[in-house]
Amino acid sequence: MTAQATECNGVAAEWITLPESRNEKVIFYIHGGAWMFKFPRLHHAMVANWCRRIRARALMVDYRLAPEFRFPSGVEDVWAAWRWLMAQGIPARDVIVGGDSAGGNLTLVLLQRIRAAGQPMPACAVMLSPFVDFTLSSPSMVVNEKSDPMFTTSAMVGLRHHYIAPEEMLSPDASPLFGDFSGLPPLFFQSSGSEMLRDDSLRAAERAHAAGVDVEVELWANVPHVFQGLQALSHGKAALERIADFVARHTDWERATSQPPAQQPEPAGPTNAGATTTTA
Repeated sequence: MTAQATECNGVAAEWITLPESRNEKVIFYIHGGAWMFKFPRLHHAMVANWCRRIRARALMVDYRLAPEFRFPSGVEDVWAAWRWLMAQGIPARDVIVGGDSAGGNLTLVLLQRIRAAGQPMPACAVMLSPFVDFTLSSPSMVVNEKSDPMFTTSAMVGLRHHYIAPEEMLSPDASPLFGDFSGLPPLFFQSSGSEMLRDDSLRAAERAHAAGVDVEVELWANVPHVFQGLQALSHGKAALERIADFVARHTDWERATSQPPAQQPEPAGPTNAGATTTTA
């Protein structure tokens, strides 16, 4: 894997490339970290595994972080980087967008901005445990607090305080759950069934399905937040295989030879208003 620094309309970013990457196929990746942190080694490794499975390269955006740069600085950086990528002559259909946690939030915000601007959509999008509602209204914020090994309510409130003002929380650029889902490309959500952010994925999938969007959501048991980055876990490897399968179903991209996942999600029942809901 190589990571090469670049600049996209003044926004720092990195190209992640593997020997098997095809330059014409791009993952536009937005890292997580509660809008305040970045974890280069974790995200380099996880995104490289995406690239390997779908034989693409990735542009990972290094957006400005709070508390020095509060909302909407990160949103504007991601939007600027996307417009730069489109100006390079790469068709939107040859790009997929992905993000984890805060990056999943910014992924959904970006898609809604692209649609509002009347610009071509990427082929599809993948969100890993996205945070989509700054009002913290999802039921799992309460019912899963004791089972979530990473977050607590007080931690969520503290992180929110450093990023956004109370009067901004209902803006779709901050809480894309309250935005317009119509016209979005196929969406794929993965979340831990025991984390506080679980229902952010379910609620976003419900909104997308109601708007006529092709959407799938998977819940995985006994795993932490953004477990896909933990490749020592068999669940992490299996989840990335399912992401690659989703991309293959919604693009004409030839993927690398797949390996049957050791873990397979199972149907979770009619909890998602018609969207495909699975759990493991």
